[in-house]
Amino acid sequence: MKPQVLHRKLHRLGAIAIALPLLCVLVSGLLLQVKKQVPWVQPPTQRANATSIELELPRVLSILREIPAAEVREWSDVERLDLQPKRGLLKAICANRWEVQLSLADGAILHSAYRRSDWIESLHDGSFFGEAVKLGVFLPSALVLLLLWISGLYLWWLPHAARRRKARGLRS
Repeated sequence: MKPQVLHRKLHRLGAIAIALPLLCVLVSGLLLQVKKQVPWVQPPTQRANATSIELELPRVLSILREIPAAEVREWSDVERLDLQPKRGLLKAICANRWEVQLSLADGAILHSAYRRSDWIESLHDGSFFGEAVKLGVFLPSALVLLLLWISGLYLWWLPHAARRRKARGLRS
């Protein structure tokens, strides 16, 4: 079998092998690209007129407990707190992916909504499916994609090189 024919077959097989993981990475990547513009992906970040930080952590927990959708009973139900003094707000991302934005001045609830961006990010890197799939499927797929990119350039270059060789041969 000619090397070029083998190369094309390997290129096709590689593309078929990574089709599903690549589709997952592409769709989730597109959603992550527009997460600040599409509220369905990530709630829009609000602004508050807080010139100083008056909100204390025990008060944050009591406010979060009052929001049924957040499902917060104790600090272990809160995944992380994102303090943004310039915007005057504190974002609480709960374990159930609910996001609550509070004013740093008085603890007023500025916004409360479901946050999908972290879940979409876990789809994007494959960690949603577990560490074995992330490292055993998504990582090899990325390597195959890199090889497909290189082989695709080579397959694109071949006809151009052949035309140049043929043109040089005709001139002699």
